[in-house]
Amino acid sequence: MLSMMLAISLVLGILPLLGVAWTLMNGMITTVDGLFMSLILLTLSGVFMLNAYWEMRDMGLIKKKAPTEKKAAAPAAKAPAVKAT
Repeated sequence: MLSMMLAISLVLGILPLLGVAWTLMNGMITTVDGLFMSLILLTLSGVFMLNAYWEMRDMGLIKKKAPTEKKAAAPAAKAPAVKAT
């Protein structure tokens, strides 16, 4: 079952995309106001979609990357042997 935060994030992530589509269909994209409005709407959409991604990852709907195994560090070089005289 989806959490309420995930549902709200998805809805608020999709609504700005509809605003960008509306801006494109009206032809306002060629004005400075249309460009800035599209930029702001895309930023809002990206923030909410990122939050939705984090929510899905925390719920286990998206698997986390397996931690990569780090190779053991190479042993330090030995100091040269001291000559016995």
